[in-house]
Amino acid sequence: MDRKRIAAVVVAVALVAAAALGYIYWADDDELPPGFAAANGRIEAERVDVATKSGGRLEEIAVTEGDRVEKDQVLARMDDSELRARLHEAEAGVASARQQLAERRAILAEKESSLAFARKELARAEVLVDRDVVSEEQVDLRRTQMETAQAAVASAESGVAAAEARIEAAEATVERLNAELDDYVLRAPRAGRVQYRLAEPGEILGAGARVLTLLDLTDVRMTVYLPTGQAGRLAYGAEARLVLDAAPDYVIPAEVTFVAGEAQFTPKYVETEDERETLMFRVRLRLPPEILAEHEDIVKTGVPGVAHIRVDPQAEWPERLAVRLPDAR
Repeated sequence: MDRKRIAAVVVAVALVAAAALGYIYWADDDELPPGFAAANGRIEAERVDVATKSGGRLEEIAVTEGDRVEKDQVLARMDDSELRARLHEAEAGVASARQQLAERRAILAEKESSLAFARKELARAEVLVDRDVVSEEQVDLRRTQMETAQAAVASAESGVAAAEARIEAAEATVERLNAELDDYVLRAPRAGRVQYRLAEPGEILGAGARVLTLLDLTDVRMTVYLPTGQAGRLAYGAEARLVLDAAPDYVIPAEVTFVAGEAQFTPKYVETEDERETLMFRVRLRLPPEILAEHEDIVKTGVPGVAHIRVDPQAEWPERLAVRLPDAR
């Protein structure tokens, strides 16, 4: 073997040895002590769809993708011109019904006055008939007049009740239309960030059409999959630490909030076939809301990372997984 070949072999052996040593060093540095589990996952946030309740033309969208919004903030408006016209008509109906009620009450007052007079006339006739001043026919006539007046009062009272009912019905219509009018203003059901604008002003939308999608940045989590041996030992509230690919210098605390009751195949994004063929348990890790509130400006969804979960509550966290967070805003 000539010197060139010998030199090439020596260099190749050296490179292989260096790579092996490097791998061993990396593996030792990344290896978790007993009582811990690790799994890949992605940061997710609770998604909230803002949708129309009634169909119509979208008049305005007041936010853009990426905007931070507060609870009850106006996000979009539907064209409500037709509904406002119906509301004005209903309000006019209320005014008309109130006018009718005033008229019916005036009629009732008149009929009650007539009834009072008829009763006095009957009483007077009954006294005079005992003195033989008037005949029995006169008493019967006065009694008939009183009964007629009583019927007129009853009819007037019914008219007042009907007018009051019409007012209630008209006011209910106004109340319903005002509620529908409020539904034409789309508000943020909770604080968050706009992820997608799914419609634009001028579009005709059906009832239930999605207009915007929000992310609730106070409900951020990572879903991972663990084998039976590890998932079976997990307790709700168990501590976890997340290290994201985009920010490997930081270690983010989290806790176990959900463990699936049944095993399943792991999702397709797990890289190795062996892992995909293994039944795993879905585990959800939630980030503390108070930390999210301090760093909401830099919270991103879809970022991959590694979750380290303490399966044994007595195990001590290694130094490299001590919590390290970016400076609060």
